[in-house]
Amino acid sequence: MASLVAPDHFSPTEDAAALQKACTGLGTNEKAIIEVLGHRNAAQRKQIRQAYEQLYEEDLVKRLESELTRDFEKAVYRWILDPADRDAVLANVALKKSNPDYPVIIEISCIRTPDELLEVRKAYQLRYKRSLEEDVAAHTTGDIRKLLVGLVSAYRYQGEEINARLANSEADLIHDAIKDKAFSHDEVIRILTTRSKAQLRATFNRYQEDQGTSITKNLLVENPDEILVALRTTIRGLNDPNKYFVKVLSNGIKRAGTDEDDLTRVIVTRAEKDLKEIKEEYYKKNSVSLDQAVAKDTTGDYKAFLLTLLGSEE
Repeated sequence: MASLVAPDHFSPTEDAAALQKACTGLGTNEKAIIEVLGHRNAAQRKQIRQAYEQLYEEDLVKRLESELTRDFEKAVYRWILDPADRDAVLANVALKKSNPDYPVIIEISCIRTPDELLEVRKAYQLRYKRSLEEDVAAHTTGDIRKLLVGLVSAYRYQGEEINARLANSEADLIHDAIKDKAFSHDEVIRILTTRSKAQLRATFNRYQEDQGTSITKNLLVENPDEILVALRTTIRGLNDPNKYFVKVLSNGIKRAGTDEDDLTRVIVTRAEKDLKEIKEEYYKKNSVSLDQAVAKDTTGDYKAFLLTLLGSEE
């Protein structure tokens, strides 16, 4: 379930006027911006952007970029975009880093539905005049390229039907590849980039039943190379997205210096989807609520905005 609390009835023109007022005069009224945008869903935010442009002949996104700063600006910018366009931006930013942020590409490819991923690819092409697959290939090499291009290009079957015999044989194939340390075996990558999520979960469960441990645990080695890390991230994202997000959040909050990029991305992208379940899973793992952890590790308007999206306002 979503953590976002959005009203059933609202006025795009009134919200646009409130935002324009918050951005004029001496100093920006960040609290007013949070009050409006922190309580509107994607469809409502789109209507507000349209109303704002009609009323003031100005792009609301650009206006907010010019008014806000640092992590708060980044979080609001991510939030106000249409979800597919936001994912396109997240993917592009991840690829442009000096060391590309592969987990972001894996996350978008593996956790979004096939239709959502297709919309991301369309949005990416519209915004950057290049395909996502093209840019992934341009910023990667070798086995990582083979895996990531396969993931972003996938359009998986969405049904829950599974083939038990196939799950058995592919669990054995993956086991043999791990035993031989052939982690980037073509067949392993084929399975991960083409099978439905239901079929993959059946394969992962079969592997655990046969081997007495999960695939991800068997992929744990000292000083893993990037393909091994990428494979583990892929399997975690495909198998149990909520646990995957909890791990991202836990790592981002516990490390020396909060990873605001990871924290912002998870909260902003999941607030309208399954952030309530992620919060429950986070508490089970860490014995502290995500709201408390965020409140402790963040400050100011950035903190207030994230807590609003979490449904826990101070």
